[in-house]
Amino acid sequence: MRLYEDAIKNFKQDVIQNKVADKISNRYQEYYKKRASPSEVRSWINSLNFLKNVLEYAPIEENKIIVEYELPYSEKRIDVMLFGKDEQGNENIVVIELKQWSNENVEDSENEGNVRIDYGKSKVEMPHPSLQIEGYEWHLKDFLTVFEEEPGILLSACVYCHNYNKGENETLYLPKFKKSLEKYPLFSKQEIMDFGNYLKTKLSSDPGFEVFGKFNHSILKPSKKLMEHTGMMIHEQKVFNLIDEQITSYNTIMHQAKNLAKSKEKSVIIIKGGPGTGKSVIALEVMAELLRKKINVVHATGSKAFTTTLRKILGKRSETQFKFFNSFIDKSKYRENEFDVLICDEAHRIRKTSESMYTPKHLRSGEPQIDELIRVAKLIIFFIDEHQVVRPTETGSINLIKKTAEKFNTKVYEMPELKTQFRCGGSGNYLEKVEKILRIYDEDEDIELDEETKMGFKIVSSPNELKMLIDQKNREKRNSSRMVAGFCWPWSKPNRDGSLVNDVKIGDFEMPWEHKDEFWRWATEDSGMDQVGTVYTSQGFEFDYIGVIFGNDLVWNKETKSWYAKPENSHDSMAKRGNDEFAKHLKNVYRVLLTRAHKGVFVYFVDKDTEAYFKENAKKLGLSI
Repeated sequence: MRLYEDAIKNFKQDVIQNKVADKISNRYQEYYKKRASPSEVRSWINSLNFLKNVLEYAPIEENKIIVEYELPYSEKRIDVMLFGKDEQGNENIVVIELKQWSNENVEDSENEGNVRIDYGKSKVEMPHPSLQIEGYEWHLKDFLTVFEEEPGILLSACVYCHNYNKGENETLYLPKFKKSLEKYPLFSKQEIMDFGNYLKTKLSSDPGFEVFGKFNHSILKPSKKLMEHTGMMIHEQKVFNLIDEQITSYNTIMHQAKNLAKSKEKSVIIIKGGPGTGKSVIALEVMAELLRKKINVVHATGSKAFTTTLRKILGKRSETQFKFFNSFIDKSKYRENEFDVLICDEAHRIRKTSESMYTPKHLRSGEPQIDELIRVAKLIIFFIDEHQVVRPTETGSINLIKKTAEKFNTKVYEMPELKTQFRCGGSGNYLEKVEKILRIYDEDEDIELDEETKMGFKIVSSPNELKMLIDQKNREKRNSSRMVAGFCWPWSKPNRDGSLVNDVKIGDFEMPWEHKDEFWRWATEDSGMDQVGTVYTSQGFEFDYIGVIFGNDLVWNKETKSWYAKPENSHDSMAKRGNDEFAKHLKNVYRVLLTRAHKGVFVYFVDKDTEAYFKENAKKLGLSI
């Protein structure tokens, strides 16, 4: 998707006649079903006028320009793309990031690779613009097959800070950014002619109609899935390309880890993000890079399915570095600062305590699990989504982490929230729609008309239809899709012959839950295609398509116009026992289940009032039903 496309000569006329911002705004409203913000419209007016002035110095009148190109599987947009051939006759695409930053509102950050931007009311940590545009360049190469074809199309990327003065001591030109600036140049407001000459060398030998056509017709590669690439990440190389706030968090972690030897202080980094925003990707990329640097790092989660799967993929030796949150209860084995870095993925699943009915008496101290986690490392990184707490014993929260860090005299870095969506069709607005319908944030929220989403969403009339659709997707791409359900049926042990009991029964529909003794296999092995998963086995995993059985443990009351829990319909005894917030936790459960897919979600509702409520509001929110 692009908001503006034309020849450069027509673009310049649209700028001169004050038409360009209106054209982009109209296309924005047509595509997103809402108006662009006034600040965004002002940025188009200002920045595109400066770009037009640069283009006066580059003889590329007939070449094509795209403004506001949406990245594949993402809602992030590239500001400008230009098409042509360079002076050697190579097909080339130039990607441009436009910045309105001035010298006064940019300052250096202690975290290598980042800068801090003063927006008046707050200061925001961001990657240096050259690193930001590098992320966009690699994202295009990751997902568009046109960059794999022969002869190859070149991709150049640069930044234009049209309000920024160049200077050796100015933040954006500091020596530490030299390597990035050499590869991804940043042009200041004084360098209008230099920028024009740069574009001339990259694009002026041919109008580039052919390369523009190739780009437009390029096939989109499938989105990468974490578990398919984990082994390569840990053992060989960086696999996933990070962009924007993901780079900010990665840079902060790597900077703090690099300085562990110099600092005597403990540090905590908190990274918040919803489903599909790349928390586990960053966690494992960080883990891999620290291992390559010979830093003593351990990864931990509260999910037996997730960690067991990682261990299975990486081999038996990985058990020493991939642990559970309750692994650190023994102080004689895990002393204070035992590790350099502890990565706590899915930190919302931190429990009140690591103790269980099987804990030996000498280890029963009643100490909070969060204390154990902060004690055992110099640098502790928490990846968290507070709306994925699904049991009363799960206490992970940002407030808890901060309070405990203060108790340990530990410095806290809270990073900007991860918002770029890499699941759900690249639609952050799909997650927002699910949260609105489930009333995650506001129980009395009125739902109004909203923009459409790129994420596929369909309400089906029977569980048999649901299974048929998921089977079809698995035939098209083996082992790519899964069935999940609310915990509304018993979970039986396998029969003596090893066959599974068809516990999930609705009319003439019958399917088994995942294997009770080998539940961790469900998400990644072929056997999972014929089993139904719960929130506990699906949390942290992702699929192309997901089929959700929305049980009658959480129902919509059309009289009171509110959600309420029906514990009598739940078989999750640990979640419902003495739980005054059972409805809240169930809403989180279905939020998790409805956000496991990259491409599409199919939903069957056991309770018909709940189905009617979903249908009504899905229409309002632009979800297909």
